[in-house]
Amino acid sequence: MIVFTGKGVFGGIAIGKIAVYGKKEQKVKRQRVEDTQAEIARFEQAKNQAIEQLGKLYEKALHEVGEANAMIFQIHQMMLEDPDYCDSITNIIGTQSVNAEFAVATTADNFAQMFTSMDDAYMKERAADVRDISERLISILSNGQGRSFSSDEPVIIMAEDLAPSETVQLDKDKVLGFVTAKGSTNSHTAILARTMNIPAVINIGIELSPEYDGMLACVDGFTGTVYLDPNEQTLSQMKEKQERDLQQRALLQQLKGQENVTLDGQKIKIYCNIGNPSDVGGVLKNDAGGIGLFRSEFLYLENSDYPTEEEQFLAYKQVAETLAGKEVVIRTLDIGADKQVEYFNMPPEENPALGYRAIRICLDRIEIFKTQLRALLRASAYGKIAIMFPMITSVQEVQDIKQIVEEVRADLDSQGIPYDKSIQLGIMIETPAAAIISDELAKEVDFFSVGTNDLTQYTLAIDRQNQKLERFYNPHHKAVLRLIKMAADNAHKNGIWIGICGELGADLALTETFLAMGIDELSVSAPYVLPLRKKVRETDIGKVRDRLLSEL
Repeated sequence: MIVFTGKGVFGGIAIGKIAVYGKKEQKVKRQRVEDTQAEIARFEQAKNQAIEQLGKLYEKALHEVGEANAMIFQIHQMMLEDPDYCDSITNIIGTQSVNAEFAVATTADNFAQMFTSMDDAYMKERAADVRDISERLISILSNGQGRSFSSDEPVIIMAEDLAPSETVQLDKDKVLGFVTAKGSTNSHTAILARTMNIPAVINIGIELSPEYDGMLACVDGFTGTVYLDPNEQTLSQMKEKQERDLQQRALLQQLKGQENVTLDGQKIKIYCNIGNPSDVGGVLKNDAGGIGLFRSEFLYLENSDYPTEEEQFLAYKQVAETLAGKEVVIRTLDIGADKQVEYFNMPPEENPALGYRAIRICLDRIEIFKTQLRALLRASAYGKIAIMFPMITSVQEVQDIKQIVEEVRADLDSQGIPYDKSIQLGIMIETPAAAIISDELAKEVDFFSVGTNDLTQYTLAIDRQNQKLERFYNPHHKAVLRLIKMAADNAHKNGIWIGICGELGADLALTETFLAMGIDELSVSAPYVLPLRKKVRETDIGKVRDRLLSEL
């Protein structure tokens, strides 16, 4: 038995034969051409054909994985028309009198090397995109087919890497899972794998060998482990794990389209937490009612400089449009503590969890805050967006925020820019101070959302990043639960709704307690939506409410 360990990008189990998915050699030779204009025209024709192919891939992906994940093919279309990319190719053809294939291959190497050398993780991933579109062009120019895959039986595909276009073109009925030697969890391929529910392990870091072709393998997407030629014990364990997983999935699929309502008629909203627009496919596939926490800081963490208003607007607009009228609660910039952004030039702090972070930065660097608010308000014209502010400790902070929002509204009004005039503004309850004065805060906002991770660490005076304190970190602590109940009671007394978007929202051991408190919404990671719905639908809260509340 051979064991490889990589990164699991979808928590499923695949058992079957390996099919090594190799690249057909597209040998690009440098050839001299006499008529450079004709060669440039040949390149232009191939480019147009590639754009047409990508358009068809977009339509296919739109049907299979949703608009958010299909966008990669529109991005590839735009990259093919990028002036710098195209000018490089035509310049090489014109000045060196060489064939288009060679010019494309040279440009691909140059651009991929440029992206790979960048510090920004997102930009590093673009190297794979450049190679993908360039391979497509070379294939068209040379009348080749690039990589191909066909099989009479379902197999586990093993490849050095897979481009997004290749992943979408795979016959899903013939693919049990896939394993790649390279890749990252942020790549478009990994995102598509998660969205399409293909068990996958990436970055196993080995040289692929033809001898692996046809070998029996088990892919454990939960642990990121690949077993080649597994022994009987391992094979038996993997089959049992696969059966349990499939039974659970089949059971949960029956819950799709069902209401989130208890046996005695109490309803609750079940939403999703997401980190960036690429996560929207999981929201839709898992039948969530909306998004309860969209962490906008990804725009800042993935950039090497402050994201522009337009960049932010397009990201928020994309999510709002894709959700098609479902609620999207977007949290404003929440960096600091364990989320540091180099270009913010923030000095080191002895205790960053209690320091310069989240709303404190926004209220200090108001122009950064206003840029984000403009983008959020503009995007609200395209869907049902709500804005949520983190790390609140006082009424004055909320009033200062509302004053800045009014200034941004007035500015948009003066420019005739549309936005949702009735957009909801809410705050996170993640400090004991906010919970204790929640009766006053509730008069200022439209909703609360409890961030249980920070609320727990601040209530218990425990740094949740400190592994030595793990045994003292108890999110079920009565003090934490009493603060949540206090906030829930004060929210309802003042006619606003309250949700939970921290990790405890997915803790099924507390679901009944939250229902007894009257929590209106639970926002969880996409895979927890249907298990949480199952728990809600099996609960008769009327029978246990008094007991649960008396225990707090």
